[in-house]
Amino acid sequence: MEYQYNIAGHLCRIVFCDAGNDSSLLPSFSPFESEEEGNLLFCLSVDDAFRWPVTGEEVGQFDCGGNNFGVYRLPDGSYQFEICDEKKALCCYLQANADFSDCRAALVAESDAGRKFGLNNALMLVYAFASAPYATLLMHASVIRNDGRGYLFLGKSGTGKSTHTRLWLSHIPGSDLMNDDNPVVRVVEGTVYVYGSPWSGKTPCYRRVSAPVGAFVQLRQCPKHDSERERIGKFCLALAVRIDHEMGPPYSFGALRHHFGHHPPFADIPFRMQAG
Repeated sequence: MEYQYNIAGHLCRIVFCDAGNDSSLLPSFSPFESEEEGNLLFCLSVDDAFRWPVTGEEVGQFDCGGNNFGVYRLPDGSYQFEICDEKKALCCYLQANADFSDCRAALVAESDAGRKFGLNNALMLVYAFASAPYATLLMHASVIRNDGRGYLFLGKSGTGKSTHTRLWLSHIPGSDLMNDDNPVVRVVEGTVYVYGSPWSGKTPCYRRVSAPVGAFVQLRQCPKHDSERERIGKFCLALAVRIDHEMGPPYSFGALRHHFGHHPPFADIPFRMQAG
């Protein structure tokens, strides 16, 4: 069975090769279903019988929010991933060609929850790297929309991103939540947009919506409230350095850094957490 989705204007196809797998593994993707014609960003085939015959050279083992991703690279430039949950149980094998346009995954977890986890994370990885050359970035942020513009709150887990968006929803009329964990930022014809995505952390906010970016706001806790504009080079380096360093020039974010310099403002906001 084949399914097609439009995520931030990119068409993505998923092919289920086994009768036991279907779109019920991806309930958050249903708002993004699409029958549009156009170039595919990637095609991911889900085949539980798939195993790679040779393991590539290890790039590293990465802690992703308590989950572990093993990354390997083959001589032809393709990548292999072993996706494990927070209990270190293997959930998914993933192999992608050099530009992540053609991928295969095997779901090996026994539980339905483990299979959903494996497939969702495989798709996040594939989407992030396949879209990067097209001035697109899958970010870790909570996004509120007000007066037609999207405001992204960035920070480490527990900093207060979701708290800030809830305050906007409660106290600033006309605000709505676009995404609470993994929005997509994309430059389209010189304008920086933010989009909802099928990935939204613990908050079920899966919306096919978009808006021009009003601001990127870096949150950090400190003893007093304050706000100041960040220098563009330093902020964009923080956004892009992980992709640049780990995956090399094909996945660098020079295009976004260039456009960010002329469009949305960036703010660094220290704040105090107060009870009540």
